[in-house]
Order: sequence, then structure tokens, then C-alpha cells
Amino acid sequence: MMTSQPPKQTLPAPDIDLEIKGSDRRRQVVEIAAQLFAQKGYRGTSMRDIGEQAGMLGGSLYHHIKSKDVLFVELHNAALDAAQRRIEADIAGFTDPWDRLEAACVTLAQIQLAPDSLTLPMMNDFREVPPPIRLKLVARRDAFEGLFRALIEPLPLPDGIDRSIYRNALLSQLNSASTWYRPGRLSPADIGRQIARIFRHH
Repeated sequence: MMTSQPPKQTLPAPDIDLEIKGSDRRRQVVEIAAQLFAQKGYRGTSMRDIGEQAGMLGGSLYHHIKSKDVLFVELHNAALDAAQRRIEADIAGFTDPWDRLEAACVTLAQIQLAPDSLTLPMMNDFREVPPPIRLKLVARRDAFEGLFRALIEPLPLPDGIDRSIYRNALLSQLNSASTWYRPGRLSPADIGRQIARIFRHH
């Protein structure tokens, strides 16, 4: 008979507040899975890993989670939903288009550069995901980028600047900062602020 075991060591909490549906036990399992995906990637994480970390055996895990693919999509979307809510809250106090964009860049940099960032690996771990799943992830990412599309639209950019290219270049800088950023002289907020200002003073 399959039984549950106590959860293993506690993993770091997600960098953002995820909205996870289901019972408290399911939310616990999903949060554990989120950190395993963040640490080991899509391919490096198995249902066995999740079950062992959650202290669950056999069919008990599948009672809460249908499959690794379904779980990864749920977590990816929940991470972007949470990031979007946080950015929208942080830009709400500003009316000037440049100030709103800078606030959004600061918040996204803080999310992406958090030591235990969940959003960063969820957004960037596309290569290892099966094509049908990747299409779902790309669709949600495109919707998230719509937030920045709306922020960039009212900017008084010079004639000849393609706003789509501008947006993609800006987000590329913010999303790739983790490859070179080292804690110390500048904070994640400083990085976001600097990137926003560079894109303002073109």
C-alpha cells in the first residue's frame, strides 16, 4: 500500500507569491516542484524527485499532479501572473510614461535577480521542453510582454524607432542580466533603473 512520508528538507520560498489552486497539501507539493524546476531545470527534474522531496510515494503524488508537463505549464504561468501583478502594482503610482517604464524595469530586475528566482528559470527553460508545451509557454510569455508593449506605446520615441524592436531589446537586457550580474556595487533595483535610463537616453 502506498503511503505518504514527511516532507524532506525545506526548500527556499519562491521569490514571488504564486497563486496555486487546490488543497494545502497540493500547494505544498507544487511549491516544492517549483523550486526543483528552478534548481535543476525541466529535464533535470523528475516526478520521482518531486515525490521524494515532498515525502510522497507512488500514486499519492499523481493524486495532486497529473504530469510533469502540466505542472511545468501551471508553474510557468503562475510565475508570470505573479510577476505581472507585482509590476502592475508598482507602476500604479506613476503617470509619466518614462517613470512607469522605469518602475517596471526596476521591479522585473528585482524579480529576475532574486537569489532564489523562480520567474527567471521558468521563463528561460524553453529548450528542454517538448514543442507542444513550448507553444503554450511562448503564448503566455507573449501575453506578459504585452504589459511592456502598453508601457512603451506612449513613450515619445524618435521617428524611425520600431517599438517592437525597442521592447524586445529592453526585455532581452533585463532577462539576461542574471548572466553577468554579481551582487555588490549595484543592487537589482539599480540594474533595472540603469537599463531603463539607457533606453531613455538613446
